This record gives sequence, structure tokens and C-alpha cells, in this order.
Amino acid sequence: MSQYRDILYNGLWKQNPGMVQLLGLCPLLGISNSVVNAVGLGLATTLVMTFSNGAISAIRNLVSHEIRIPVFILVIAALVTVIDMAMNAFVHPLYLVLGIFVPLIVTNCIVLARTDAYAAKNPLLPSMLDGFAMGIGLTLVITSLGALREVVGKGTLLSGLDLAFGPAAQAFVIHVTPTDYKGFLLAILPPGAFFGLGLLIALRNWWDLRAQRAAAHPVTITAPQSA
Repeated sequence: MSQYRDILYNGLWKQNPGMVQLLGLCPLLGISNSVVNAVGLGLATTLVMTFSNGAISAIRNLVSHEIRIPVFILVIAALVTVIDMAMNAFVHPLYLVLGIFVPLIVTNCIVLARTDAYAAKNPLLPSMLDGFAMGIGLTLVITSLGALREVVGKGTLLSGLDLAFGPAAQAFVIHVTPTDYKGFLLAILPPGAFFGLGLLIALRNWWDLRAQRAAAHPVTITAPQSA
């Protein structure tokens, strides 16, 4: 169980692909202008990473070292095609908004990096868990960034929910700011994504530094001495 706990901790925090490894920044910065868009792309990437890791782990002993990269890309491309067609069929409006970023999961360096660095060297279950943890770690970062940019830029949360669940879902959109809020355009433009991600990375680094200092200087409580 400790192995699986370490895999989850690595993907969600210690080696988070969005805030630590800084991989796949193009989709992370390009599509994180709202929570709905961020969650849609994040979950699609998570599914691809989970099953591509599993598939490559299953065939790792059958693929020679010299041709492994083309084989890995073919497997990833097949899975991305399935996800792409499923989103086109079932959440077509959201699919149109995400646009080219769904097919570009094939070239996302996070996916290929985990297949080559982990799945090609480890058994099936740990490999799938590694892909899932890394994907969820990326999803949490991109969703947090999307929420920050959407609140500052539009004053709402979950705008565009109707793209995934139909017009009735518009009732679940949260208006965080007063209705006369005009929005802050920079937040939903690409430069706002850089500023937002920088703030998230700074917050994570501050939290890690605080934890290290607490571990280095633990607080001891001494019992009062009786007279």
C-alpha cells in the first residue's frame, strides 16, 4: 500500500506535472480561462494517461528499445482518437470550444514522458495508477487556474456548464461578484494565465517551505512544574 500511496503523492503534489515539472504548459495556459473548459480537458487527459500507461505497461516486454517511442505515440494517438470521437458525439458544444487542444493530447509531453519514464518499466496496476495520479494532478492545477481566471475575468464560476449538460445547467452558474461587474479582461487572456500559474506555483512553494521549517523546528509543549 505504501507504493500506491507514494504514486498518488507524487502525482498530486511532489511531482505535480503542472506546478513542479511544468510539462504540457500549452494546453494548461491556453484552455484554462474557465472551470468547465479546464475540467473537460483535464479529465480527457487523465483518461488518456491512465489507459496509455496501462497499455504500454502490458506490452513493454514485447517492444524493443529502439522503436519504443513510435509505438508509444501510436498507442496514445489511438486512445486520443477514441476520446476525441466520444466528446464529439456526447458533448459536442464543449468539444467545439476545446477545439484543437483535444487532438493535441497526442503530442502532450506529460503523456509521453510518463509512458517512457514509468509505464515502460513497471507492472500494469502501478502504471495505470501513476497515469491517473499525474492526470488528476494536472486537472487540479488547470481547474484551480481556470477558477481563478474566471472569477477575476468574468466574476462567475461554472460559466459554460450548459456546453456539457444542456441549457438547464445554466441555472447552476455561480455569480461571485455583483451583476454590474465588468470583468478584468487581462485575466482571461493568455498573459493572465501566466500570472495565475505563477501565483499557484508561489503558493505551493510557500506551503512546502512552511512545512519544512515546521519539521526542522518542531514545537514542544512542556508541562508546568508544580510548586
